[in-house]
Formats: sequence, structure tokens, C-alpha cells
Amino acid sequence: MSGADLSHRDTVGGLFRAHYPWLCTWLRRQLHDAASAEDLAAETFAQLLEAPALTAIREPRALLTTIAQRLLYQHWRRADLARRHAQQVDVGVATSPEELTQLRQTLSRLDHSLQRLPGKVRSTFLLARVDGLTYPQIAAELGISQRSVSVYMTRSQALCDRHSANQSLPHKRSA
Repeated sequence: MSGADLSHRDTVGGLFRAHYPWLCTWLRRQLHDAASAEDLAAETFAQLLEAPALTAIREPRALLTTIAQRLLYQHWRRADLARRHAQQVDVGVATSPEELTQLRQTLSRLDHSLQRLPGKVRSTFLLARVDGLTYPQIAAELGISQRSVSVYMTRSQALCDRHSANQSLPHKRSA
């Protein structure tokens, strides 16, 4: 690890120690859920750690709030998507409790897979699939080129294809 990498890690570590409790409290007020707030706070710092080396930050809470707000919007989009999907399922006619459990597990696995994507790739996918934005709209929203949107969508689609292929394979059950 280079000196710059260690310095960046130390800077983020210092920000974490100084602001993590405050960020958790802020997110808890937004979500009304302590566990989700802690998850999003941790993801905020993980994204900060993945970012290029930081210059001096004059307003660390403003930076953390901006990153956390983006993650919060993604969280709400996923929850909204799950609610819309659940509303589309005709529970009274075709869906058994087992099918609903399987659907929830599938959505949870897909969400976990999406979390492994870099932030802009994940945001691109969600803006396209959940919000229904076009590539030019996504490019404007994220401040990237339409070519990048296309590359990110290809990457996220490959993840979805792998996810679908894994779903069609029989799952081993633990005893």
C-alpha cells in the first residue's frame, strides 16, 4: 500500500471515529430503523474509502450527508420497488406463503448482488430499471457520459443474467 493510500485510509478512519455516531443518528431519524441506519452509515464510509484520495475537507458532515442521502434514496427506491412488486402479485389467487418467502429471498439475494456493484453502476441500474429514466436522463442525473451509462448498464445486466442463471440452478439445502 502506498503512502497516499495509507494517508487516505487514516483520513477516512479519523472521519469515521469523529462522525459515525452522528451519521447513524441522522440516518435513524430519516429511516426510523436503527439497523438500516447503521448499514447505510457504514456504506457511506465504505464509499468514501473507495473514493480517490481526499483533499482537505472543510465540511465533513456536509460530504457525509451528501453520500448518505444518495444511499438513502437508493434504499427508498429498492423498498418502493419491492412494495410495487408485492402489490402486483395477486396474493389471494396464486401466491402461497412459500412462494412469497421465495420471492422475498430472491429480492434479498438480488439486492445483495446489486450492493456489490460500484456506486455509479448500481445507481445507473436503479435509475433505468426502477425509475424508468432514459440513458440521456441518467447521464445528466449522474454527471456521466451516455457511453458510461451504456457500459454500466451492460455490466449490471451481466450481473442480473448471472443472478437469473443461479436462480435456475437447484439450491442445496442445509440439514
